[in-house]
Amino acid sequence: MRGNESIVVDYMLNEPPAEVWRALTQPELVAQWLMENDIKPVVGHKFNFRAKPMGDWDGIVYCEVLEVDEPNKLVYSWKGGNDKNQNYGHRLDTTVTWTLTPTATGGTKLHLEHFGFQPTDYAFQIMGQGWRQMLPAEKMTRILERSSKRVRVSLRGGLRSASHVIAPAWAQES
Repeated sequence: MRGNESIVVDYMLNEPPAEVWRALTQPELVAQWLMENDIKPVVGHKFNFRAKPMGDWDGIVYCEVLEVDEPNKLVYSWKGGNDKNQNYGHRLDTTVTWTLTPTATGGTKLHLEHFGFQPTDYAFQIMGQGWRQMLPAEKMTRILERSSKRVRVSLRGGLRSASHVIAPAWAQES
């Protein structure tokens, strides 16, 4: 049964919303701070997050993109678990909303609302702690720094910088 409780967390990042958007929507970047996945920021796209199976839970979070307003808002369903699991891996039917707001300093206020929990849900307690303690903002900053290598290219007699070049996994630090 879907509940009415939300986990709400705000993160402050130095990167602008367009950069933070990449960390929320590019599968290889999301995997570095959350879980393996096949996300695409396209309304109606069904994707999975993949974690370690636990008990009767197969480790898969089934998601569907519900709303996209690049680079301001991303909403997706978050469903999974199993009724037989009492604690970790019990059934969830929730919604994740990421809202990105530019700050006066050129960074981003990243607002998370993970809605649909019962107040007594084990996941409400554990995921609330996880979203607050896993420090995705710090992880995203490191990931974005590694993935935004600047490349200088020669164009018609002048030099220009191009950013957002993704380095292959073997070239990135662990």
